[in-house]
Amino acid sequence: MNNSQQNEQDDLQKYLEEKAKQEQEQEEKEEQEPEPLSAYDACVLKESAKIHELIAEAKKRPKDE
Repeated sequence: MNNSQQNEQDDLQKYLEEKAKQEQEQEEKEEQEPEPLSAYDACVLKESAKIHELIAEAKKRPKDE
C-alpha cells in the first residue's frame, strides 16, 4: 500500500470516528430532551386518564342487583 492510500484510509477512519461520535452525542441529546407532545397525543392522554378515573369510580360503587 502506498502513502496516498494510507492517508486516504487514515482520513476515512478519522471521518467515521467523528461521525460515530456525533451520532452518539445526538442520541444522548434526544434522550435528555423528550419531544413535546402533539396536540393529538396530549388529547389522547387526557381522555385516557378520564376513562381510567371513571373506571376506578365505577369499581368502587356497589353493584345494583
